[in-house]
Amino acid sequence: MSREIVAGVDGSPESLAAADWAAREALHRGLPLRLAHAWRWEPIDLPLIQDRATQERAAQTLLHEAEAAVADRYPGLVIASEVLPDTPVAALLGIEERAEMLVIGSRGQGRLMGFLLGSYGQQIIAGATRPVVAVRTRDGEQIEPPTGHVLVGQLGTPEDSAGSLGFAFATAAARGVGVHAVRAWSLPPLYAYSPASMRLADEAGGLVPYEEKALREALAPWREQYPDVPVTEHVELGSAGQVLLSASGAAQLLVVGRRAKRGAIGPRIGSVAHAALHLAPCPVAVIPQG
Repeated sequence: MSREIVAGVDGSPESLAAADWAAREALHRGLPLRLAHAWRWEPIDLPLIQDRATQERAAQTLLHEAEAAVADRYPGLVIASEVLPDTPVAALLGIEERAEMLVIGSRGQGRLMGFLLGSYGQQIIAGATRPVVAVRTRDGEQIEPPTGHVLVGQLGTPEDSAGSLGFAFATAAARGVGVHAVRAWSLPPLYAYSPASMRLADEAGGLVPYEEKALREALAPWREQYPDVPVTEHVELGSAGQVLLSASGAAQLLVVGRRAKRGAIGPRIGSVAHAALHLAPCPVAVIPQG
């Protein structure tokens, strides 16, 4: 099945900015764009005039106006649009199987607005099995540097970060830019020291060379697959969230991995993805791993 870039639109400036970002990414990758709007008729038990046909027409009009605006800016792009009869979270997760990625705004409209990302956005990211890109806006205007590299965080083993690295390299190749790969590390606690772990570090020449070697090994297959993508590497002592955010000023996209965790109050997306989504100055792609 041919994949598409799917953007959720709800009429807000943030969602329209997400649609615009998705349109440009679709052109970069040579893929079609699908704009999706969730609307479901839910009559309420109040003495109000409730006109289902009028509300349905309003949903269709909202979607058609978004499609027309994108088509006007990107005349060569193949665009489809669809009203999905469900809640925003269920609607987007319900069509993600055919999506190369889902694209959402960092804020949405409705009663369940969260802090910066929004409740719907966090649930979509936590539940998605495909990459989700959150497009940041300020005063309704999209924030994205016109130039810059794709920044990606590498954590753990090569297998742990394969999804994030693969997405970062594919995006950079499509855009004709480089990848800046960052690996954060911290001193192991005293109880974690062992002859075996110290022998590995000693063989590498110390803790820093050990971390640099781990980053090189994780990047090796992606350098081979994308030989035309320039790569820079950076290893730094500190928390992953802090190190990535400190490097994000010159990036046009930040790519992070996440392992969804469900807590007592709902889905969680992990501390690194949470920090990136709420504080990074550029769009953030969250890649499900594991």
